[in-house]
Amino acid sequence: MRGRTVGRRCATTSWRPTGRCEVRAALLAAAALPLLVAAAPAPVTPAELSATVKEIASEPYQGRAPGTPGETKTIDYLVGRLKAMGLKPAGSGGQWTQLVPMIHNVAGAPKELKIWWGDSFLSPVVGEDIAPSTTRATDEVTIKDAPMVFVGYGASAPERGWDDFKGVDLHGKVAVFLVNDPDYEAQPGDGAYGKFGGKAMTYYGRWTYKYEEAARRGAIAALIVHEDGPAGYGWNVAANTVGGTYALPVAAGQPQPVALQSWISRPFADKLFKAAGLDFETLKKKARQADFHPVEITGARFFADMPVKSEKIESHNVLAAIPGTAHPDETVMFGAHWDAYGVGAPDAQGRTIRPGANDDGLGVAGLLALAKAYKAGPPPQRTIAFGFWTAEERGLLGSEYYAQNPVFPVAKTVGVLTIDILQTAGAAKDVVLIGAGQDSLEKDLATVAAIQGRTITPDSKPERGLFYRADHFSLAKRGVPTLLLMGAGGGADLVKGGRAAGDQWVTDYTAHCYHQTCDTWSADWDLTGAAADVSLFYDLGKRLAWSREWPTWNSGSEFAGVRAKTADQRKP
Repeated sequence: MRGRTVGRRCATTSWRPTGRCEVRAALLAAAALPLLVAAAPAPVTPAELSATVKEIASEPYQGRAPGTPGETKTIDYLVGRLKAMGLKPAGSGGQWTQLVPMIHNVAGAPKELKIWWGDSFLSPVVGEDIAPSTTRATDEVTIKDAPMVFVGYGASAPERGWDDFKGVDLHGKVAVFLVNDPDYEAQPGDGAYGKFGGKAMTYYGRWTYKYEEAARRGAIAALIVHEDGPAGYGWNVAANTVGGTYALPVAAGQPQPVALQSWISRPFADKLFKAAGLDFETLKKKARQADFHPVEITGARFFADMPVKSEKIESHNVLAAIPGTAHPDETVMFGAHWDAYGVGAPDAQGRTIRPGANDDGLGVAGLLALAKAYKAGPPPQRTIAFGFWTAEERGLLGSEYYAQNPVFPVAKTVGVLTIDILQTAGAAKDVVLIGAGQDSLEKDLATVAAIQGRTITPDSKPERGLFYRADHFSLAKRGVPTLLLMGAGGGADLVKGGRAAGDQWVTDYTAHCYHQTCDTWSADWDLTGAAADVSLFYDLGKRLAWSREWPTWNSGSEFAGVRAKTADQRKP
């Protein structure tokens, strides 16, 4: 899909690619805005973005890890900026922050980790074959004599006519999953063909969903077979447990997380299935059929004894708002995560801080620029809110906690516009759309992009499931329409160098500096394109905050049904 634009309807004619019809629609839409809104300033400049990132990615912030002195400095900086702009605090009890309790676990070397068949066993090697962890608040994980069952892709999707579990009881068992969706490798004739997103991952393909589904069904452990293509990244990423795991506490009476969760390598999975007299590839093909039934890994018994260093920590979201004048109970929300990876092992140059300059220092800079721009203009009719989330890098925990404990009613949240990484290679002719085909905000984005003379390009690698890997997803699960700007989602068509230069930027950044010590601020950044992207969100926010529009999910989205349940709470 690389290099193609998103089609949309132009007036009442047939479907056409984004182009002159979008420009015409965009200009008409802009003309229809109230004059005082259309005239509002949008001072989002490269220099302003750069200055913010230079500050929060500097050494005193120590990589902005949750629960550290780096968090304290970050929160103080954000609150100071927002106060100076004149925004209102929107956290708990009228404060600037929302406390987010978390469990931080670091798994120790297992005392025992074996899969037995009678008198023989397999002993997976941590880091090479398996990467065990837990999100339970415990000092030890102990599993004895647990049977193992292969559950295919582990998707339970009634709206797609798909159920991999067929009522099989998983209580006390170890569930083994394939990564991605049943139709990722499906061919015509397979029952899964066209049922999910094809190469584009749906939520059912995410590892988070699989662990959660295993827990809901009572499994004691969940193992996911890693493969580079379906996962979207290599084993080195899947096996990385540096810093341990973070999780939100689970309330009493709710399903507890599985006791042990892990990826297992494809070579080890082959050994595991072969030892049980099964063929991995054969079972994988069967898992692409609607009549697939979970398969017992014959005779296998799983044993684990793993110490865990567990602690409770507290972190914070920062929340601010510009109250609406006509419909203050309706909210347009912008989001970015303030956390990065903190301090870790030294790199080849001896650097230990992972400063997160782009991920997501630029997103934070973008939100502050938006807050300043909106506050400088006329007050909005709807409330405009800004969420600076903690612990995104630990599993979207800050935004998830907010979604569980919202300050602004979820049913009346108009939309969530999230920034997570922006490209630093200059102006672009297009904007890359993550999660194409989800909701009506995509058409609105195309309209405001056309005003800039830009087009929309879908994410070139939708199998990576980036739509499900950023903070907007926490509210998307609750039915709120969303948009995500992510510069690493695909190579932009740069003014200087075209698509090839955009692809090279993504490759260089993700291969070398993503989550690494070299994600640092640079005076050599060209933030012209980043500033233009933030300005797109500024223009889109105006369309939403000064209107009666309620964005909608497309009928094929897995979130459409969730939003529909609260339709009576939204006034036309």
